[in-house]
Amino acid sequence: MQKIILYTVVVLVSFVSKLTAQENDSIKSQKETFEQIARKIANKIEFITNSEKQALKEKVEAIEIQLEKGKISNDEASRLKQEAAEISAMKIETEINKQNDALQELIQQKVDGEIASVEGSEKKGGTTIILGSSSNDSIGVNRTEINIGSMKVYHGEEDKRRRLSKRTTSQFVLAFGLNSLITENESLNESDYKVWGSRFFEWGITMNTRILKNHNLLHAKYGLSLMYNNLRPTDNRYFVKNGDQTELQTGFTNFDDSRFRNVYLTAPIHLEFDFTPKKFDKEGNAYFRTHKSLRLGIGGYAGVRIKSKQILKYEEDDQKIKTKQKGDFNTSNFNYGLSAYIGYGQLSLYAKYDLNPLFKDNAIKQNNVSLGLRFDFN
Repeated sequence: MQKIILYTVVVLVSFVSKLTAQENDSIKSQKETFEQIARKIANKIEFITNSEKQALKEKVEAIEIQLEKGKISNDEASRLKQEAAEISAMKIETEINKQNDALQELIQQKVDGEIASVEGSEKKGGTTIILGSSSNDSIGVNRTEINIGSMKVYHGEEDKRRRLSKRTTSQFVLAFGLNSLITENESLNESDYKVWGSRFFEWGITMNTRILKNHNLLHAKYGLSLMYNNLRPTDNRYFVKNGDQTELQTGFTNFDDSRFRNVYLTAPIHLEFDFTPKKFDKEGNAYFRTHKSLRLGIGGYAGVRIKSKQILKYEEDDQKIKTKQKGDFNTSNFNYGLSAYIGYGQLSLYAKYDLNPLFKDNAIKQNNVSLGLRFDFN
C-alpha cells in the first residue's frame, strides 16, 4: 500500500512539474493583448503631441528674443510664429494619422479574432494550482489552472467552461471508511470484527455522461476502481483455511495486529441525480456544470478479486515479527453488489454492500458492507 501511495505521489509531482514547465514556455511566447497594444498607441500619440508643443514653444520664445533685440519687425515676428505653428500642426497631424491607421488595423484584428483581449487585472496570465475543487469558472482568458484532484489542466476561462459543460466528463474518485461483514442471523453489534480497525479504501476513474441533452438532472456514471477491503478480527483471532471452510481461530500468540485484506478490480455504474443548475455566459448562452450542488447516486458494481492477504504482527523472543499469508482463503473470485452515495459538490456519504458472500463455501454466509466518504474530483 505504501508503494502504491509513493508511486502516486511521484506521478503527481512529475505531472505538475511537466505542466508548469510547459506553461512557463507558453507564457513566454504569448503575444501582446489588444489592450496592451492600444495603450502603446495612445502613449505614442500623447508623446508626439507633447513633443511638438514643446518644440513650438521653444521656436516662439526664440522669435520673441529676436524681436526684443530689434533684429526683426513685429510683422516679421508674427509671420514666423504663424509658419512655425503651421509646421508643428502638420507634423502632429501626420504622425497621429499614422497611429490612427495602426489603431484601425488593431481593431480589425480584434474583430477577426487574430488578437487576444484581457478584461481586468484578474485576467492576466499565470498559473493556479488547485488541490481539490474549484467553485469559480472564471479563471481568466490567459490564465492556466492545474487541478491536482482531477488531474486536469484548463488553459483559460473559455477552455475550462467548455470542458466542464461537455456532455461527458471524467472524475478521479477517492473513497475510504469503515468496513465489516454482515453475518446471517447476527447483528452488527455482535460482529467479530473491530469497528474502527476494519476499513476500506477505493480509488479509480469514472466517466459522467449527461443523459438528457438540455437538462442536467440525470447522469450515467461508470468507470473502473480498485477496492481494498480490510477486516481486523476481535479477541486476538485470525483466519484459518480448513478444507473448503475458512474460520476464525484464536491466535497461536498475542497479536499486535491481525488484518485480512481483499483487493478487487471493479466496474461501478450509477444513475446520478445532479441538481446543479445551468448557468449562462456573457452572451446569454446556457451551459451545464456538474458536482456543484446536491447529488444522489444509485447503482452497483461488479468485479474480480485480484488478491487476498492476511497480515499478522507479533513479538517472539523480544523480536518484532510480521508475516504475510497469501492465498485465496476460499474467498469468492468475483464480487458484485449495490452501492449508493448522497452529498453536496464533490463530497458524498458512500455505502456499498456485496451481494455475493465473502467466503464461497462457508456454511454461514457473510457479506461485506462498507460505509464512508467519497470524493469525486471533477
